[in-house]
Amino acid sequence: MNQTDGYCPNCGSEIPSDYRACPECGSCEETGWSERAQYESIGVDYDDSFDYDSFVKEEFGDGPQRQARSSMQWVWMIVAFVLIVLFLKWYFPI
Repeated sequence: MNQTDGYCPNCGSEIPSDYRACPECGSCEETGWSERAQYESIGVDYDDSFDYDSFVKEEFGDGPQRQARSSMQWVWMIVAFVLIVLFLKWYFPI
């Protein structure tokens, strides 16, 4: 008994893994096994109008954009720097 690889998307019969065409209806990859048929055989609607590039652009934008630092970020960076300098001066007195 041959191990089955799948089912024919055209007629639904089992297709052994060593066959290149359906033994029942004769359908093969060149004459009837399309991506649409594979989706329809599992009960899913095939929609070939999906545009991946527009989806990525809509979800993620045009790419990474560098944001300018706000004035508060600069203030906190200066405060942190001053505190580090004061701590080092206190910890290592000269």
